This record gives sequence, structure tokens and C-alpha cells, in this order.
Amino acid sequence: MTKTVNQTSNHPITVVISRRVRKGEEFAFEQLSSQMTERAAHFPGYLGATMFRPSSPDDPEYRIIFKFRDRETLTAWEESPERAELLEQLEALLVKPSEREVTSGIITWFTLPGQNPVKPPPKWKMTIVSWLALYPAVTLVFVLFGDLLAQIPLLLRTMAVTIVVMLLMSYVLMPRMTRWFAFWLFPKKNHDVR
Repeated sequence: MTKTVNQTSNHPITVVISRRVRKGEEFAFEQLSSQMTERAAHFPGYLGATMFRPSSPDDPEYRIIFKFRDRETLTAWEESPERAELLEQLEALLVKPSEREVTSGIITWFTLPGQNPVKPPPKWKMTIVSWLALYPAVTLVFVLFGDLLAQIPLLLRTMAVTIVVMLLMSYVLMPRMTRWFAFWLFPKKNHDVR
């Protein structure tokens, strides 16, 4: 089953896969998942992956979250023979077929699921953490380039600043802020991150 949320072609794409593994097949599943991640890492546009193991013995569900630069690079990976070969082996270890959710936009800055099913943190928490990254980023841009920016017309100045800040937020700051504030954004205990 595939669910798509707020999809745009030019932004990073986050894919959340839910897989319920048959009892006794966990080791084989994790080995194949590691191989899948290694193969994906060699594809252009790959931005990283995280595995969350089942939260309790009663719930055999694994969550695998991975990111690609855009829709085109994700499609190239998903249609590759390298993925298809391992996917067939993975699916054979599952209680039911994988479930897949694709998201893009600001929610993808917060990629650690807080609970099953995957649920982003409350908006007010996302707002605070985003501001904690945004304020110093904007301040730094103006400290470093303020004199130069003052000579540029307002519309061009705003465009330049927002491009730089959004790139910093998406690729540098928010991945780190999400990890650093995971204890608060996703307070659920016993995360087993890989």
C-alpha cells in the first residue's frame, strides 16, 4: 500500500516503509535491510536511511525511513534491478506486504517517527526547533554578508538570503537539530536507531 503526502518533484523526498517481519526471521531481515541500504547509498541522490526496530516483542513492525534528493532519483532507485533483487527476498520474510508512505516539504525535516504509525511531532514543537535553527542561520548570513547584501536591491537580497538559508536548513541544520532534539520531539523510549 502506498500513500503520498505533499509531494513535489524538486524537493527532498522521504519514504517511510513499514514491514511486519515473521517471527524468527528478524536476523535475516536485518541482514537484507543492511544490504539494501548499502546498495541505495551508491545511487545518485541518496541522502540517508534510518531503521527503527519493533517497539515491543508483541509488535513485529520495523520502520525504515530513507531520503532521496528528488522524485527522479528516488524513481531511479525504486526501478533498479539492484533494489528489485533484494526486495523480493525481503518480502518473503514478512507477515504481510510492505506499506509505504512518501512525504516531502517541511515535515521531512523531522524524520524520526514518534510512534507507530509514523506521526510527525506536534506543530508547536516543529516550529520551536525550526526557529532554533533558523534564527542563528539568518543571523550568520547577515553577519558574514550584511555589507554586501545591503548593496543589492531588496527583492534580490531576500531571494539570495532565503535560498542560502533554506539549503542550510534542509541539508545541514535540520537533520542535526532533529537528532539533537529527538528526546523532546519524539519522547517515546527505547528507540533503536540504525
